[in-house]
Amino acid sequence: MRDESEFQFRLGIVLLCAVVLAALVSLFYTPFDPYAMNTAQRFLPPGLVHWFGTDQFGRDNFSRAITGARYSLLAAGATVVLSGVAGIALGLFSGYFGGPVEAVVMRLTDALSSFPGILTALVAVSVLNEGRYTIIPALAVAFLPSYIRLARSGAQQCKNKEYVFAARACGASTKRILFRHILPNLMPTVVPSVVIGLSNAILAESGMSYLGLGIQPPIPSWGRMLAEGQAYLLKAPWEALGAGLMMLLTVLGLNALGSSIVMHFTDRGARRL
Repeated sequence: MRDESEFQFRLGIVLLCAVVLAALVSLFYTPFDPYAMNTAQRFLPPGLVHWFGTDQFGRDNFSRAITGARYSLLAAGATVVLSGVAGIALGLFSGYFGGPVEAVVMRLTDALSSFPGILTALVAVSVLNEGRYTIIPALAVAFLPSYIRLARSGAQQCKNKEYVFAARACGASTKRILFRHILPNLMPTVVPSVVIGLSNAILAESGMSYLGLGIQPPIPSWGRMLAEGQAYLLKAPWEALGAGLMMLLTVLGLNALGSSIVMHFTDRGARRL
């Protein structure tokens, strides 16, 4: 299991580094202007000049794919940060205090969980109105319940442990107990959940952009590029190649990394036993 974990970890890091590096390079350089249209070069197939070909407006698909990586990764990362920080904090407090606090938080969680995540995001977008980054809070709301339940369960298991009683006896504040004693012990479950959450956020953001409710034009995003490429799938199948390949590498990298982290903590727990 250890060898498999190391392989998946290295594979995940390599794939993610390739995507992140491409996104960072696009801040300073792209082979072509990702927004410039040139109707004389519409639907050019992949080649040495245009690696992923050109789209219906003559724009370079490779330049648009690596530029879109910035916005897709930013949206996914911000979504997980917002939902993770808020969800873990609410889950810790509700699980630790119980009573009315837990009842209120869990009723909110149940209400959000009663709808599919994508439907919750769609409702949130319609309430917030379409904007460049409206997708971030919309998806954060949809991802919130999973982090609340995860942290609540962990807090309930840890609050009666000896080290928590010892911290209380020493006069530690509630904030210190929650974030210095309980939260670190939840890392074996929180870290893989965050990594897999990033993968899910990438797919969710791309799905929303595919429907026209995510990142808005003219900013390129992977989901929007896939939607535009679908209309010309038979005529120019390479139009969706760049976005599809970048999404594939990112999701594979995150899933491999998440799996390796799970196996690492599982293996370490087995050795302790």
